[in-house]
Amino acid sequence: MKIHKALWFGLSCIALVLLMIAFLTPWDNLTTGHIGLLMLALIVVAIMLGFPTAFTLMGMGVLFTFLAYYMQSSDPGRSLGQTLDLMVQRTYATMTNDSLISIPLFVFMGYLVERANLIEKLFKSLHLALARLPGALAVATLATCAIFATATGIVGAVVTLMGLLAMPAMLKAGYSVRLTAGSITAGGCLGILLPPSVMLIVYGATTGVSVVQLYAGALFPGVLLAFLYMLYVILVAKLRPDLAPPLPKEERGVPLPPPSAAMAAGRYTRAVSGMLAAMFKGRRNAAVPFGYLTRNMAIALTPLAVTVLMLGVVHHALTKPPVVYEIPAELRLGSSGFDSGLSEPPVDGLAEPPSNDLPEPPSNDLAEPPGTPAASGLSEPPGTPAAQPPAAAPAPAQAAPAEADGRLPTPTGFWIFAGICAVMLAVFYAALTWARLEIFKMLMGSFFPLAVMIAAVLGSIGFGLATPSEAAAMGAMGGALLALAYRRLNLPVLRESVFLTAKTSAMVCWLFVGSSIFSAAFALLGGQRIIEEWVLSLGLTQIQFLLLAQVIIFLLGWPLEWTEIIVIFMPIFVPLLNTFGIDPLFFGLLVALNLQTAFLSPPVAMSAFYLKGVSPPHVTLNQIFLGMLPFMGIQIVAIFLLYVFPGIGMWLPTVLYR
Repeated sequence: MKIHKALWFGLSCIALVLLMIAFLTPWDNLTTGHIGLLMLALIVVAIMLGFPTAFTLMGMGVLFTFLAYYMQSSDPGRSLGQTLDLMVQRTYATMTNDSLISIPLFVFMGYLVERANLIEKLFKSLHLALARLPGALAVATLATCAIFATATGIVGAVVTLMGLLAMPAMLKAGYSVRLTAGSITAGGCLGILLPPSVMLIVYGATTGVSVVQLYAGALFPGVLLAFLYMLYVILVAKLRPDLAPPLPKEERGVPLPPPSAAMAAGRYTRAVSGMLAAMFKGRRNAAVPFGYLTRNMAIALTPLAVTVLMLGVVHHALTKPPVVYEIPAELRLGSSGFDSGLSEPPVDGLAEPPSNDLPEPPSNDLAEPPGTPAASGLSEPPGTPAAQPPAAAPAPAQAAPAEADGRLPTPTGFWIFAGICAVMLAVFYAALTWARLEIFKMLMGSFFPLAVMIAAVLGSIGFGLATPSEAAAMGAMGGALLALAYRRLNLPVLRESVFLTAKTSAMVCWLFVGSSIFSAAFALLGGQRIIEEWVLSLGLTQIQFLLLAQVIIFLLGWPLEWTEIIVIFMPIFVPLLNTFGIDPLFFGLLVALNLQTAFLSPPVAMSAFYLKGVSPPHVTLNQIFLGMLPFMGIQIVAIFLLYVFPGIGMWLPTVLYR
């Protein structure tokens, strides 16, 4: 009853505002730009009242588009036809956007991985591996959320599952309700930032930024945010042990299998040295089968093999000689393949510039600039000495030493990185006891399948081996194989995953259609022009504009969800970026960090409601909200660090794609 009263009250207020505008304001003084701003305000009010976002955008867009056309022509029939044409064109353009193909595939992958029941094993193994850290349960929760968010990208699923698994264990261990709730909700929200994030796809499709570059740019900021969360938990547990008590010693160990227990009872306390002694020194106990030794040794040496393989790939990429492209003789200008004296333009309609604009070229139509004989990176093939001018003759001789050397010299930074990896491996094997070997085997069984799938999906996108849509298809197949390997792929699971995927994809696609129609109406009415003129009249600097934009997005995250913020307000901000000299990719990374507030800020903090639905009865919604506030402060710190050090987000896209 209260909801209906609030709805009718809101509708009455909207109607009252429209009547006041219609009757109190002279029609001649009412500009279309002000009507566009009114439409923007009405959209926000209608969404806050609970109307469906997509259909509210479409409905408002159609009504105000008709109003814009009618104010121009005063012909109702013509205005209606133009409005319907615009609806069809915008809907068709949205549905033919290739970036949207990856959304249902990534969502389907996430739902299948969620149902493969890997998160319980991953949380338990991380809990044991991090048992010596202060706040081990909360740190393990954040690490599990980050890994699982990278594999699924579904915030609701991660928060719900971790609420069922981690919350009872943390409360039983004596953790405070606020720290428990904040860790779970903040860790679950990493799914909207870490790739493959649906939010990054929506932002890229809305603003025209490459989704591939967004994925590369968001990787390190997402890892940084997860690290800051863990650092905060460790500091709280260290300074206030009553909020996060350390785990008892009896809960830090794992039972050893009989062969490992037999070898641990001997003189060798380290796993690798004990297995080597048992294999090659003849001290193998009869209770330790040789096959058991080889299997465990292979598992223990996996980090070494992966590190060597990674260093080999990086070394090959860094020392690979540059590719020199040569133009075949028949394709050079001035050769027999082309007639440099053509008077008619080529068939593609491009004409040569007038002769008085450019100096007359030499006989071969190509001339090297003075002092830069090899600047273009092109060399003449052998067998055409006559076509080569004397000035360019030294070019092959200069390129010969580089070709003879073969590969480029190894950068010093590579050896520093290799030394760091060697030290880390040495520390790992020095600390690898028999009990830690069992924990490492648990990590391999739970994390390794996810790591392979994540590396295949993100690696194929990052190195240009596949488009996001192709990688998403590969990820969906990987999710199905994981569910099949863990015997979770059956008809009910498949049916439910397909249904949820169709539901989520339909929601996103309708949002795009609605936002496209709304943006067209807003532009027709001149609302974008008024906002641009107002912002430019303020005389803001680049940093002031960034601060203003991020504050607005931060405040919008309190009443609105991230989908509404992106599809409604990003088309307003993005046209202003070129004026202030801001890279849309960098702005998108700041927005991606900032939009975490949409899931952590009341009253529309969906992650809080997800957690409340699976939490014990004594955990109140206010406690969950209070637990999320410190993590919102950490998000602000992460945004500040990204702005001060933009290389955190821009280094990887620059190295890979620019």
